[in-house]
Amino acid sequence: MTTDTLEAPRGGEMVESDFLKQLAAVIRAEDSYGQWDGKTDAEIMAEFIVTREERYDIPIIGDPDPDVMWRVGKFYDAVGLMIEKRSGCMASQMQKMSHEGFGRVVLIAGKLVVISKHLRDIHRFGFETWAKLAEGGEALVESAVQTIDAYPDAARG
Repeated sequence: MTTDTLEAPRGGEMVESDFLKQLAAVIRAEDSYGQWDGKTDAEIMAEFIVTREERYDIPIIGDPDPDVMWRVGKFYDAVGLMIEKRSGCMASQMQKMSHEGFGRVVLIAGKLVVISKHLRDIHRFGFETWAKLAEGGEALVESAVQTIDAYPDAARG
C-alpha cells in the first residue's frame, strides 16, 4: 500500500489548541471510573468530527440523539470555562432545544449575555476537522471576552 492510498486521520491532523485541551478536560471530568484513561484526546472527542458525507446521511426527522445533545452541552461548557480563564468572569450556559432539533444556547456572565446562538439541525452538530472545531470554540470565546471587556460592570455584576 502506498502513502497515496492511506486515508487521512478522522478530522485531519490534531491541532494544538487551548480550546481542544479544555474540551477534552470537560469530557474527562465525567469519567469517574477511568474508562478513558488510556484513550487519546482525539479518541474521546472523535464524535465531534462529522464529515460532509456523514452529515448528509444523518436524518433530521425525529428527536435529536441524546449523545448529540451531550456533545452540544460539553462544547458550550468548554466555551464557558475558556471565557472564565480569559476574563475572570464565570460564564454559565443555558440551552433550550425543541424535539425537532432547533433551539438556542446562551452563556451569561453576571448580568451580561456574552453568547446568544440559535442552533438548527442539531442532529448534525459537529465539525469537519479538528481545526474547525478549535476555530469554532475559539471564535465564540474571543467574541464573549470582547463583550465582557466592553461591558465589565454588567459582566461582574
